[in-house]
Amino acid sequence: GMDAPPVSHGGGVIAGTRHGSPHRGGGMLGGGVADAAMNAMGMGMGMGMGMAMGGGKNLSSSKRDTEPEKLFDDDDDDVDDDEEEEEEEEEEDSSEISASDEDGSWIAWFCGLRGNEFFCEVDEDYIQDDFNLTGLNGLVPYYEYALDMVLDVEMPMEESLTEDQQEIVESAAEMLYGLIHARYIVTNRGMHAMYEKYRSAAFGRCPHVFCQGQPVLPVGLSDLPRNYTVNVFCPRCHGLFFPKSTRQANIDGAYFGTTFPHLYLMTHPEMIPVRPSQQYIPRVYGFKINQTSLYFRNHDDEQQNSQNDNRNRRASRSRQGGGRR
Repeated sequence: GMDAPPVSHGGGVIAGTRHGSPHRGGGMLGGGVADAAMNAMGMGMGMGMGMAMGGGKNLSSSKRDTEPEKLFDDDDDDVDDDEEEEEEEEEEDSSEISASDEDGSWIAWFCGLRGNEFFCEVDEDYIQDDFNLTGLNGLVPYYEYALDMVLDVEMPMEESLTEDQQEIVESAAEMLYGLIHARYIVTNRGMHAMYEKYRSAAFGRCPHVFCQGQPVLPVGLSDLPRNYTVNVFCPRCHGLFFPKSTRQANIDGAYFGTTFPHLYLMTHPEMIPVRPSQQYIPRVYGFKINQTSLYFRNHDDEQQNSQNDNRNRRASRSRQGGGRR
């Protein structure tokens, strides 16, 4: 009739009674503990034998092998998550860029292309004035389609165009904008837009040594398209050079015309720089080359022609002055 004493293990109560009533599952817990103790003893003996036979070394090594793999797998998961987040961010950025491209105008897109840094953005009001486009319909194929593309006007007839015709319309739009650009840059607004580029040397600098990095202006050798590519004119030495960039060197010179740089300097005389005072003199071992040398053989004709021209001008001026008197 007496309660069984509690079974203690290491000073702690494992199973027994609480307040005169048996603990729930107490008997089974006590048996389970005994079985667990026996199993632990068996495992200890087995591990001891394994250590003696080298099994403990394999067990520890296998444990060390498995733990880093688990950590490595977790790191891989983290890296994969980071890569997925970066891909999502890149997709969002690309979607934003595409959205901004769609929202922008054709003129801004064209001027923003690599190699089109010489172009300024022409005001749409200037393009919408038919007077400013006089005579261009005979130079540009698919004129109406090209004009609608430049002004971002939806073309209902676009579906009826073939792929070849669509490519022709796109190239025609570039030509039309270039010819309009040549007319626009000789206006006050166009000159102001080109002045901002000229001030930042967007057209490049003169390669002449004594010009000391003088900014240049774009110019064409013809006002008709498909004749010459664009060149750059130095206001200091009045030299004509090819653009530094090959992309810009492929632009048609008619898109800037033969008038712009000279009219710009005449309109803004304060922008005309002083001609370089230094002149390169070829020397051999420090000695000047004689003018009668074969070195100047091809230059003698040019010098003589220039001298003859100067003499003729002076003679004509003296004759006109004598007639007036």
